[in-house]
Amino acid sequence: MSKSRNTRSTFFLTSLTLVFSLAVGIMLNDSAHAQSVSAPNKVAADLREKVKKSQPADRVSVLIQSNSRWTNSLDAAAADSGGSVTRSYSNLNTRAVSLPAGAVEAFAARTDVKFVSLDADLKAQGHISSTTGADAVRAQQDSTGASYTLDGSGIGIAILDSGIDPNHASLKDGSNKSRIVVSVDFTGENRTDDPYGHGTHVASAAAGNGAVSQGAYVGTAPNANIINLRVLNSQGMGTVSGLLSALDWLMTNRVSYNIRVVNMSLGTTATVSYLDDPLCQAVRQLVNAGVVVVAAAGNEGKNASGQKVYGQIHSPGIEPSAITVGASNTYGSDTRVDDTVTTYSSRGPTRSYRTDSSGIKHYDNLIKPDLVAPGNKILDAEAAGNYLVSTYPYLDGGISGSSTREEMYLNGTSMSSPIVSGTAALMFQANPNLTPNLIKALMMYSAQQLPGFNAFEQGAGEINIDGSIRLANLVRADLSSSTSLGSALLTAPAPAPQSTIAGYTFTWSQGLVLDQTTVSGGDLVNKYQKIYGSGVLLSDGTIVNSSGSLTRDNTMLSSGVLLSDNIMISSGVLLGDGTVFCGDGVLLGDGVLLSDGVLLSDGVLLSDGVLLSDGVLLSDGTTMAQSVVSNGDNTSCMLPVVDQTPNAPSGLTATAYSTTQINLAWSDNSNNESGFKIERSPDGVSFAQIAIVGAGVKAYSSTGLLKATKYYYRVRAYNSAANSTYSSTVNTTTKTR
Repeated sequence: MSKSRNTRSTFFLTSLTLVFSLAVGIMLNDSAHAQSVSAPNKVAADLREKVKKSQPADRVSVLIQSNSRWTNSLDAAAADSGGSVTRSYSNLNTRAVSLPAGAVEAFAARTDVKFVSLDADLKAQGHISSTTGADAVRAQQDSTGASYTLDGSGIGIAILDSGIDPNHASLKDGSNKSRIVVSVDFTGENRTDDPYGHGTHVASAAAGNGAVSQGAYVGTAPNANIINLRVLNSQGMGTVSGLLSALDWLMTNRVSYNIRVVNMSLGTTATVSYLDDPLCQAVRQLVNAGVVVVAAAGNEGKNASGQKVYGQIHSPGIEPSAITVGASNTYGSDTRVDDTVTTYSSRGPTRSYRTDSSGIKHYDNLIKPDLVAPGNKILDAEAAGNYLVSTYPYLDGGISGSSTREEMYLNGTSMSSPIVSGTAALMFQANPNLTPNLIKALMMYSAQQLPGFNAFEQGAGEINIDGSIRLANLVRADLSSSTSLGSALLTAPAPAPQSTIAGYTFTWSQGLVLDQTTVSGGDLVNKYQKIYGSGVLLSDGTIVNSSGSLTRDNTMLSSGVLLSDNIMISSGVLLGDGTVFCGDGVLLGDGVLLSDGVLLSDGVLLSDGVLLSDGVLLSDGTTMAQSVVSNGDNTSCMLPVVDQTPNAPSGLTATAYSTTQINLAWSDNSNNESGFKIERSPDGVSFAQIAIVGAGVKAYSSTGLLKATKYYYRVRAYNSAANSTYSSTVNTTTKTR
């Protein structure tokens, strides 16, 4: 790739070699472990660590593998060690055993024992949360070293869509209360539920709690607060004016609800330049106020004949300050080695324009989307009785028999956008001082370039939550408008620019999409760039020089930031590497040079947008796009995971029986529970489990209490798959005499 304005260092990808080398090393090491008879090599590292922190008499739950068939002598040895077999298996040479911690090493030293490992808690992981890297970043430590869970807690995500089903289990908190903190209707239908079925799915992709199907469908930010702003009616349609009313409401109320992220999985055909588009102007105002705005790119990447189409990014996705998201296809696998861009995801450049006094159109021609995220055949929350499932019954995932726990398939950039919105919420939780521009930049810098796709198709690449969070944690908290260009951006050296997700290691893109070009270089994360501040655009880092070429604005970007000359078809490594798709120059000259009908390098004609009808807003655009929602790309995809989670008990009551006893009673709403867990609290905040009762039991007596003292209780069902959500919390006071 030529560089007429600067020179860039060459980077080499060794990740595939590294993955293979690591795999070989693992196989050799495992083989060595299997052949060893020494006790240390036969005890799992996490179990050994647990034993070190335990007293010799403390009980530990372990899994013991025998060298051959399990024998009575091993049972006797467990008993002689003070242990007991808790579970046996018909077809495995393994027993689950409860052992004193002090007996673990000695038991492992037996010649008939192959390996001893910790009987660890199992936690189901969803496909989306796994393949995006969200699962890998849940466990965090703050600046004091205290542990916390990165789940979006305290961050408000506004979902501007067709409403949200308030009863769906995926959108509750740990106490079975709705996380929808406010709902407002802007359609005139005077309802905020989701008869169409789009908004509930979107909300759960961003913030679903994983309560259904043992966590298989957990959202990116599963404890974020949800702001439900209904702008699409029962047929999935709305108006630009209604959407503007919702954006206006957000400007007024964003602080009250700590709304840091806005998701718009919707759009209208873009013909008016972002400089004049009222939706873009409203989005810019929110971004300048510190709110991240995420918009779907659209589902018009191909025409009715299946031919590839460029230039169909929707508004408000044409707005430079928004994070515009296209759809990738994971093929249902957690590993990212096979991920591609979907055939229908709308491609750039933006074709919105201004018309001069001579009637000549001057196109914006911005590179969009900014990123892609999984969007094909996504299973997420299904609103009860919704239009989409009623019209297309095959969308129902068949997950559960309960209307509050069903999941449905949907496709499109509408499904991709909330994954990025949830990521922004996680980044704000990790570092509340980030600006929207920094969040966007860190997402792009750490994204994975998908091979064979150009920047008009994938932007900087596929979202990588692992990389985004690792960088967000390191950004200085004291950055401001007075921070000088080139100052240190991070509090520690930048991490190695690669991530490993589901066993696959890939290199970060290490670049950003700006306006009509891309930039790269280590300075983007090592040094503060003025484009990261508030009230500016990332694209303010470039200027058009006297010869009509883009060049770096040295007041906004440091010298280590390198501009590209071309839009590239990616080799799957760094942003800017690969083969030339078209030169940056065709996007310049106020957009006149790239006019309708220009033949691009892949033989596809650039298309201007055609206005659907004046002022109409759709959840997924045209009839072609609507077909995408229900069908998507016909490939392998997420598989249904049957919901085995028991239903939560209801109707919990607490009655004071005496000065030392309170009697509890509840209704059993499940037929698959193993029993019920009862928890008590002195203040209604900090609960501790006090008892477990069996299946079908619907009462419990809490004894040994203090006289004239208030106690709080809650109950939940459990089975081998999962715990239910909690019942409502009740309280009462023991008698005085």
